[in-house]
Amino acid sequence: MAILHRKHSVEDDNGNIFWVTMSDLMLGLAIIFITLFVLAMTGFNQKSVQQQRIKMEVAKKIESELQRQNINAKIDRMTGDLKIPSSALFEVNSYVLKPEGKKFLDKLTPIYVNTIFSSQKLVDNIDSIIIQGHTDSQGFAGAKNINEQFVYNMDLSTKRANSVAMYMLGAKYKPEYNEGFRHMITVEGRSFNDLILDDQGNEDMTKSRRVEIKLKVADWSIATFFGLKH
Repeated sequence: MAILHRKHSVEDDNGNIFWVTMSDLMLGLAIIFITLFVLAMTGFNQKSVQQQRIKMEVAKKIESELQRQNINAKIDRMTGDLKIPSSALFEVNSYVLKPEGKKFLDKLTPIYVNTIFSSQKLVDNIDSIIIQGHTDSQGFAGAKNINEQFVYNMDLSTKRANSVAMYMLGAKYKPEYNEGFRHMITVEGRSFNDLILDDQGNEDMTKSRRVEIKLKVADWSIATFFGLKH
């Protein structure tokens, strides 16, 4: 009986050692995970603040220069997004830049490109420069339904964005920035997906017809923080 009792005790001790070891391992992993998570979140917040601050600084510089040269384009001081009225670039229902539109981009492009690419900190944090075309929701002759109207405006808004991108690439900014600018440009047509509303909540058709130039900040994640993604 004593031998049997001793045998059970040994088995119990071995079992306790196993579970204690597993508990320590799980606790250790949990501590490591929490530490990494806190470090990553802290780094993420710092990175986000830095990116926002850089965009605000550049937006301020661009806005100041636009005002100095009396260029009719509105820039968001928080995001750096630039809004250009379609009337400054195109005739109604056209995607061909009018002479006044070309002159407008001749003034705007050097200010925009030279300001952005003169800041290496900003360039390092930019994933792309998005040129977006936007229309209002007005119908056009021959449209059978809202979907046909939407697709027509999608085509028009995309062609307008392409026209702006093509002209900006050929404008007179510093030549050394051409490759970087070309690699960052992407073009989108938004049709009337993003209408601008007035104070009464109604569509402001004049403001809805526009071209926007946006800065997309590079994706940043925990994997990036630990060097697993570039």
